[in-house]
Amino acid sequence: MTTTATPRVTPDSDRRPAGAIDPRGPQLAAALTAVVLVAVLLLPTPYAAALLAVQAVLFAVGAVRGVQATPHAWLFRTLVRPRLAPPTEWEAPEPPRFAQGVGLAFALVGLVAFAAGATVVAQVAVGFALVAALLNAVFAFCLGCEVYLLVRRFIATV
Repeated sequence: MTTTATPRVTPDSDRRPAGAIDPRGPQLAAALTAVVLVAVLLLPTPYAAALLAVQAVLFAVGAVRGVQATPHAWLFRTLVRPRLAPPTEWEAPEPPRFAQGVGLAFALVGLVAFAAGATVVAQVAVGFALVAALLNAVFAFCLGCEVYLLVRRFIATV
């Protein structure tokens, strides 16, 4: 999730700037999300739609309350982060929060498509979300965060 344009602070120690998040947390969340989305693509439609609805709720929590409020963040804080070295940088929470909103949009398109019987459209929407999740999980490249930064730059120039 680290991007060159995302506001970051390189700490001398494990001191966290106010509001900043460890970028490895959203990266773990993206890996778990990718597993869920692969399952959505492999399961029969009724089960896929139910699992996608669960993922949509998780995206909604991340988009509304912030990525720090998700179950994935709790897992990272309690099970993973204590076993890691302090982060080399911190990230602003707004870009990952926006990315969760983008994931929610794709999940909702998928849910509506499943409900309408347009399975292929649902699978394409899930596929787009899966690609974004894999980019973050594997390469630490948050596509939604990059879109957020582009939108902010565009708004600043208007």
